[in-house]
Amino acid sequence: MKSSALLTLLMLIVCALGQLLLPWWCIVPICFLLAAWRGASGGLAFLAGLLGAGLSWWIPAVWLNMHGVERLAQRLATLLPLGGNAALLVLLSGLIAGLVGGLAALSGAWFRQVRAPKATPVGTR
Repeated sequence: MKSSALLTLLMLIVCALGQLLLPWWCIVPICFLLAAWRGASGGLAFLAGLLGAGLSWWIPAVWLNMHGVERLAQRLATLLPLGGNAALLVLLSGLIAGLVGGLAALSGAWFRQVRAPKATPVGTR
């Protein structure tokens, strides 16, 4: 449990910093590499990526929406079939970012499992 919490926090911080300078999709290689490096199981890696990438997108979106950018979010929500609901747009964008990060982390965990050396039984040589 401690390992997955650390992986989640690490993904949250690195994804948030990466999104300051890089495009939004930088969460994919970040979550992939961190999950492959830390070696979590598939389910824990997906959950860490979901929470880490999702929160790294959702927290700034909520903060910006509360501090004056709500009008832009409302206009964007009218273009999408959300009825102009800015809060739903923020929630949906965080969920999409979380799913992208979770799937990337799951892929990283599976990549690590594929690349791990196979243990051979003692009597089969």
